[in-house]
Amino acid sequence: MSAPAYYELYRRSTLGTTLTDALDTLISDEKIQPQLAMRILHNFDRIISELLKAESGIAKSKLTFKGDLHTYRFCDDVWTFIIKNVLIKLTDVSSNDSNDSEINVDKFKIVACNSRKAGES
Repeated sequence: MSAPAYYELYRRSTLGTTLTDALDTLISDEKIQPQLAMRILHNFDRIISELLKAESGIAKSKLTFKGDLHTYRFCDDVWTFIIKNVLIKLTDVSSNDSNDSEINVDKFKIVACNSRKAGES
C-alpha cells in the first residue's frame, strides 16, 4: 500500500522556501543526496498538514474577511479564490480577551483543498 499523498501548498510559505533553499545548498555542497531532500520535503508536507488540522489545537485564531471576489477556479479538487479590496479581521480564540486586529489588503488569495487523504472516502 502506498503512502497517502499530501498537498505541497506549504512549500511556498516562508518556512517551506527556507527549507527548500537549505536543502538545495546541502545538495550542491554534496552533503546529502537529492533523494533524501525529497523525503524531507514529503515529511514536511505531511507534518504541516497534520499540525494545522482543527483537531490538533495548534491554529487558535479565527479569520473573517470581506471583499470583492475577483477570480475563482476549481481544478484537480483544488479551489482557488482571489479577492480584492479585502478587510481581514483576526480573532484569537485561545483567550477570553478580545484581541481582534484588522488589516486592509489589496489582494487576498485563498487555496482550499480536500481535507481527506488519498484513498479515504
